[in-house]
Amino acid sequence: MKLSPRESVGYFAKPDPNKAGVLFFGADAMRIALKRQDLINALIGPQGEEEMRLTRMSAGELRKDKSMLADAIKAQGFFPGPRVAFVEDVTEQLAPVIIEAMADWQNGDAQVVITAGNLKATSKLRKFFESHPNAFAAAIYADPPSRAEIEETLKKSGIGTISPDAMTDIEVLSRSLDPGDFRQTLEKLALYKIGDATAVTSDDIINCAPATSEADVDDVLNIVAEGRTVELGPIMRKIEGQGIDPVAISIFAMRHFRALHAAASDPGGASAGIARARPPIFGPRRDKMTRQASSWGMYKLEVALGVLTDTDLTLRSASKAPNMAVMERALIRLAMLAQRR
Repeated sequence: MKLSPRESVGYFAKPDPNKAGVLFFGADAMRIALKRQDLINALIGPQGEEEMRLTRMSAGELRKDKSMLADAIKAQGFFPGPRVAFVEDVTEQLAPVIIEAMADWQNGDAQVVITAGNLKATSKLRKFFESHPNAFAAAIYADPPSRAEIEETLKKSGIGTISPDAMTDIEVLSRSLDPGDFRQTLEKLALYKIGDATAVTSDDIINCAPATSEADVDDVLNIVAEGRTVELGPIMRKIEGQGIDPVAISIFAMRHFRALHAAASDPGGASAGIARARPPIFGPRRDKMTRQASSWGMYKLEVALGVLTDTDLTLRSASKAPNMAVMERALIRLAMLAQRR
């Protein structure tokens, strides 16, 4: 039977131990690994592997010993409870072996969990699971997690009340991080909130989100966009000491001011424009950039983009002027421009 993405959220959280098995297939190995981990944990519990109720084998091992899966399905363990026979990274070549091993599956046998890469619609292995009356085929797509999947992950991580803004930020993070990093971030958030009964806020998300090399550059750009010229010199020395390239600062600055220009030009206003930004902007940064776009206005931001374009051309030219000095001078001009009304 086919297991749709919507159905899979509930099923992986509470699977039926009387099913013969599940085939996971798709292009994203990390997403597949997380899904099958959820399924196996739900089937055998946290002590299942210690109690030897999980038999794990690679596709290479099964190719060498074609009876391994059949033996694992029928084997009787020392501990009571459901058992799982897991085969990793299967290819179409092993379809006959898997189909034969599952031909005599009966209640009480180990449930079979298979992971594979992309399988065509004509794949014998995929067809077998899709047409099996007591097994599932689950296609795992490289799409951002749905709201239901996010809520299920939050529940497993032990995270309680979440403010609406924080939930919006979590959804943004789910689209910008890879699945493994996203799950680790939620686990970090759960540890961060231990003993704190208050709702998760946007600040909590910012404190737990992965740090990026852009963090200090963002500080520079906020200082510039808010016209705080006195603070610019010291933070530029810090940026220079970290070895951040002036061309990289120019790229980040151009991206920042383009986002402000798009927001200021939006018919729905700066707030609507920032909400439509891609990649998404979340947390306190979203509020800051909304204020900045409103303060600058579309026409002044066009001047700023002109300054940055000229600076970028200078940095990439054969000019002998020190690149960091060129970049700093441009940022000072922009900070002074921000002060004009």
